[in-house]
Amino acid sequence: MPKLFETILKEYKPSKLYFAKGPGSFMAIKVTYLFLKTLHLVKNIPLLATDGFIFNDNNPIKAMGKSYFIKDKNGNISLKVFKDEIKHPFMLPKNLPYESFSEDTLPLYHLPAV
Repeated sequence: MPKLFETILKEYKPSKLYFAKGPGSFMAIKVTYLFLKTLHLVKNIPLLATDGFIFNDNNPIKAMGKSYFIKDKNGNISLKVFKDEIKHPFMLPKNLPYESFSEDTLPLYHLPAV
């Protein structure tokens, strides 16, 4: 990420940074959060976040084993076990719903401690 952003920041001056704060891989969430939070503080670029369900059309997100994160109609995220594997790609939506992002950028950790 540092090399990619070094190249991007040479050519562009982002007005805001948007990212998915989870749920998902703890390590990926931590690395992304720390990197973007640092960039936010050092470059004074506003940082906004939302959950990852925006990027997979609100489908289940793989957790552990046969468990998946799901989001109900009220926005609550929980774990559910599915018999069969669920595959749904993550992608940028045609229109990013900016109103779904907020300044609450703390990562979403939804798995119990091991």
